Amino acid sequence: MQQSNAYIITFSVILTVVLGLLLSGTSQVLGPIQKKAVELDTKKQILGAVLESSDLRKMTSDEILAYYDKRITSKVVDIDGNLIEKDSDGNPIIAENVNVAKNYKMAPEKRQYPMFIFHKEGNPDAVEAYIVQVYGAGLWDEIWGFLALDTDLNTIAGVTFGHKGETPGLGARITESGVQNRFQGKQIYDESGSFQSVVMQKGEGRDFSDDLHKVDGISGSTITANGVNNMLRNYLQFYSAYFEKLRSSAGSTDLALVN
Repeated sequence: MQQSNAYIITFSVILTVVLGLLLSGTSQVLGPIQKKAVELDTKKQILGAVLESSDLRKMTSDEILAYYDKRITSKVVDIDGNLIEKDSDGNPIIAENVNVAKNYKMAPEKRQYPMFIFHKEGNPDAVEAYIVQVYGAGLWDEIWGFLALDTDLNTIAGVTFGHKGETPGLGARITESGVQNRFQGKQIYDESGSFQSVVMQKGEGRDFSDDLHKVDGISGSTITANGVNNMLRNYLQFYSAYFEKLRSSAGSTDLALVN
C-alpha cells in the first residue's frame, strides 16, 4: 500500500527526533567515561617517562590517577620561558588539557608548552625530574612523547613515545620499552653548555654507550627515527628558555627545588 507524502514526512521527522534523542542521551552517558579514559591515558604516558612500564601495569586505573595527583604538578610556559596561566578569554590553562596536535600547527612562538614536575616520594617540595611534551611527524602520521630530565636539566631520566600509524614491527617499535630505555642517561647539552639533543642513529645493533648524544636506531625505520630526532631537537629547544630561567634565577622557587 502506497503511503501519502504527509505520512512519509511525519514518520521521517519522528524517526529523526527519536534517533537524535538517543544519540544525545548516549553522548551524555558515555561522555564522562570517555573523558576519564583520555585523562588516564595521558597521565599514564606522562608517568611512563619516569616509571617502569611493568610498575604501571601493576596499578589499577584509580591507583594511577591517585599516584599522579600525589607526585605530579604541572604548568604551561611559552617559548620565552614565561608561565602562561590563562588564555585570551581569561580561562585557566591546564597543562594536561593542552592540545599539542593543535599547537603543532601554530608558529612556535604562539604555542603552549606543558611542563610536568615529578616530585620526590614523601617530599612534595622537592623535584625528582622535569617532564616535557614533544610532538612531530613519523613516516605515516603523527608521533609524540614525553621526555623526563633529571634535576640537572640535561640528563634524560626516561622517555615514552607514541604514534598514530607507524609500521608494526618497524617504526612502531618506538613504543617498546627496550627502544625507549636507550635514551636513559643521554644528555641534551654538551660540556660547554651548547644544545646537542640526542640522535637516534641509522641501523641497529651498535653500541653508543660512550657517546652521550647518540642512541642505537631501529633497523628498517630510518624515516621514523628521523622523525623522532626532529621532534626531540625542535621541542627541547622550545623549552630551553624555561630551562635557562630555572638555572639562572637564583631566587626562584623552581631553582631551589632543582638544587
